[in-house]
Amino acid sequence: MQLTLSIPALLFPAISLTMLAYNARYLAIANLIRQLNAEFNKTQATPLKMQIESLRKRLNIIKNMQGTAIVSFLLAAVTMFLIYVELNVWANIIFGISLVFLMLSLLLSLIEVQLSTKALNIQLKNMEK
Repeated sequence: MQLTLSIPALLFPAISLTMLAYNARYLAIANLIRQLNAEFNKTQATPLKMQIESLRKRLNIIKNMQGTAIVSFLLAAVTMFLIYVELNVWANIIFGISLVFLMLSLLLSLIEVQLSTKALNIQLKNMEK
């Protein structure tokens, strides 16, 4: 396959939108942590402890999601440079690595969504009591 500048350039809007979505998740969790902190300081409730542990895991996953997406974005830019200077073999290799990082980022996103669902189930169980 002949790699042209337009192929890695297609990743730029996709990765940018992915980063926006990841940042929105991060900000939502940060806000929730601040709210839970205030509530936990008042009540020391066990369901809050469970949520806090879940949020800690989710924050770490989101950090890794963002990191792998950034690496993917950077490698796509490097690929474009390598195509520009006509180092096509290296461009193909780096572009492949960029795609692997993007897939890893999306896989981490799937895991984070699963944890998010579990956290919501904790809330629902607490409300059923």
